Amino acid sequence: LVSDAAAVGAGAVCGALCRHHIGKAATERIAKDPQNLKHLTGWHTAGINILGSFILGSVFATPVINPAITEVIQKTPPVKIKSAATKVVSPSSPPTSFLVGMTPRMKLLAGVGFCGSFTTFSTFSVDLVNMIGKGELVKASSYLMVNNVGGVLAAAAGMMVAKRFYGIR
Repeated sequence: LVSDAAAVGAGAVCGALCRHHIGKAATERIAKDPQNLKHLTGWHTAGINILGSFILGSVFATPVINPAITEVIQKTPPVKIKSAATKVVSPSSPPTSFLVGMTPRMKLLAGVGFCGSFTTFSTFSVDLVNMIGKGELVKASSYLMVNNVGGVLAAAAGMMVAKRFYGIR
């Protein structure tokens, strides 16, 4: 669907811009003080990948809501009821449990679009190959472990946080 592609594209633009700005800020900061910060070169990519894994884990664990229900709710005008005390009350309709979560299109935007372009396996791979090429084997091993183990743990943490937030067991 065109709408799904537009959602993925919009998320991808936002994710790529976020990654670009974080990378630019990290590079500029390191360039200002290379004596003390040169060892941090490339590590912002690990941070981005771990944060993106957390976000994707939480998106994945968020319940899917039916977009048809939200459309009906948006079109239904609120009903005003006079109570016994002659106050006008507007009941909440329908139960909020129908509205908690993300539509499939929202999940495409956040998961496939944003996280897909925010995180970057290719930059991680190039960074790793460069570290190995420079003989920085300890740094390369650490970078490999932090990216992979950190990403998996962050995805699990994101899932746990979303499940707790939404009351899912």
